[in-house]
This record gives sequence, C-alpha cells and structure tokens, in this order.
Amino acid sequence: MSRDASRNMPGNTRREPISDTQLLLSISIFVFIGMYALAIIIWGGGFSRPQQLFDMLNNNAYLIILSCGLTIVMIAGGIDISVGGVTALVVMACVVGLETQGQSVGASMLMAVGIGLAFGVVQGYLVSYLNIQPFIVTLAGMFFARGLTTIVSVEPRTVKNAAFLALKDARIEIPWLGYTAKNGSLIPGRIEGGVIVALILVALVYIMLKRTRLGRNLYAVGGNAQSALMLGVNVRRTRFMSYIICGLLAGIGGFVFLTHTAAGNATNAAGAEMNAIASSIIGGTLLSGGVGNVIGSLFGTLILSTIKSIVQASGLRDPWWQSITTGAMLCIFILLQSIVLSNRSKGRLSRKLTRGALGQ
Repeated sequence: MSRDASRNMPGNTRREPISDTQLLLSISIFVFIGMYALAIIIWGGGFSRPQQLFDMLNNNAYLIILSCGLTIVMIAGGIDISVGGVTALVVMACVVGLETQGQSVGASMLMAVGIGLAFGVVQGYLVSYLNIQPFIVTLAGMFFARGLTTIVSVEPRTVKNAAFLALKDARIEIPWLGYTAKNGSLIPGRIEGGVIVALILVALVYIMLKRTRLGRNLYAVGGNAQSALMLGVNVRRTRFMSYIICGLLAGIGGFVFLTHTAAGNATNAAGAEMNAIASSIIGGTLLSGGVGNVIGSLFGTLILSTIKSIVQASGLRDPWWQSITTGAMLCIFILLQSIVLSNRSKGRLSRKLTRGALGQ
C-alpha cells in the first residue's frame, strides 16, 4: 500500500513530517511560481498584470473541473479518457436544447449533469463490477460521446438565448486588481462565473479527499487494492464512486465550457482529456494510484496555461511548439516524481533498518 494510502486508513495515528502527496504538491506550486515570475522578468507586459492570471483561469475553468475528476479516478488507480467527448456532447446538447427546444438555462444545467452522470454510472459499473480495463471502457466512451455529438448536430451552432447570454456575460469585477489603459481609464480585473464554480469544486473535492471516509478509501484502493480489501474497504464501490464523481464533474465542466464559448461544435474540447491527465500528473498525481492532490491539479492546469502563454509571447505561434513544450514538461515531472519518491522510499527503508538494528 502507498504511503499516502496507509496514512489515511482508520486507526493509523502515525504521521510523517510531509507526505508524498504534500511534497509533490509543493513542487508543483514552486514550479508555477518560478515559471510565472520568470515570465514577468523576461517578457513583462501582460504577465505583470493580474488580468493575465485571471484570463488563464477564465480560459481553463472547464479544464480545472475535468482535472478534478481525473485526479479522483487516478488516485483510485483508474483512468478516464472520455471526459473530453462527454464535454463536447454536453455542450452540443445544451446548445440544441436552448436554441431549438426552448429549454431554460436551469433545464440545460440539469441535462448537462444528467449526461455526465450517465457516462459515469455506465463506465464505473463496467470497470468496477465487470472488471473491464478502464482504458478500454473509457476509450469506447470517448468514441461514443463524440459520435453522439455529431448525431445531435454536425453543424456548428451558437447560443442566442437571452437568459443564457446574460449568464455568459456576467463578470466579477475586482477594481484594485485592474490596470490603467492608455487613455487613462481604470479597467478592473474581471473573472467569469465559471472560475468561481471551478474553485468551489476544487475546495469541495479537496475536503472530500482529505476529510471523508470515501476520500480515505480512494487513497487506500489506489495504493493497494488487495490490502484495502483486507482492511474492510469496499473496493468495487469505491472505484464505482470515483467514476460517478468524474462523470458528474465532466457534465459540469461541459456546461462551464459552454458559458465561456456560447457555441457548440463537434470538435469542442478536442484533446481535453489528455490536458486534464497532464494537469493531474504535473500537479503530483501518480498514474499508479494512491498519491495525488486536487490543489496540485489546479496548479498543473495553470502551469500548462503558463507554458502556452510563454510560447506565444516568444513569438512561436505554431501550435506544435506548445505540444512540444507540454510534452517536455510532462516528461520532466514524471522523471522528477520518480526520483523524489524513489529517494524517499530508500530513506524510509534505511530508517527502518537503523531502528531495527538499534532495537536488537
């Protein structure tokens, strides 16, 4: 069982100074701060304005939500590559519902949540109770969702519903974090409502992982499912719940995506599942399970967004430059995680052997 899993099991009162999850989270935070500070020093301009950070959050609010779902599934030792397809399906279904079916904004929200839950339940059942490999199940889910998206509408659509557009255009203004335009007027910092939703969900998922039995069970199952089973954890139900929550968050993320774009397209959220996985890994979540933190996934998303902004500020407009830098950063973090955790494991083993020798 992983170190974080054993620390979260009931009855285990021993605490280490810093856990693997906390260490990897700290690394992600320091990397983001260092990268952003370097961007301010070298390029200045927009990076020195708070609105640059706000825009990063505005553009990636849906991805933060998807990363929360992937973090939960990955902590439990699974994977879900269908979230991008589910997001696209939610967006297109909501656009068609709002424009051709006369749906209210509230009904569209419920439909988005329902679509996400449906995928979560079906995929969770296949993975948890029928023991089908999660990659295969969610790959099928991704193709299924993308196919349904084109069935709903193959043509791009935009939302013209007045109530929805009012929701989309709503902003939270922060005057003291604004900037002065060339004409001398003060432009306040602006945050979209989707960012508030994303941050609230990050806080709720963090509390769930750290303060509830389900959260402790997720770490235990991801660390070592057999050990968790012997300790009385319902492994199948825990994995099932991880996929249900991930599906729910994918549905919410899809609606947040729509509030940012107000348009539906069959190619919406293309590659979002890979970006969400990358954000989680960069944020300190291990693919092997048992270690992860949703706060780290938030900073992982910000790191990816910062990379994109730095690439653009460098004058490298071709999209493949961003892919190269993202891939390089992902490899660096995976290597760093491997080195750090390997050294910590050796240190723990050495301390155990020392205590054992002294006790003889």
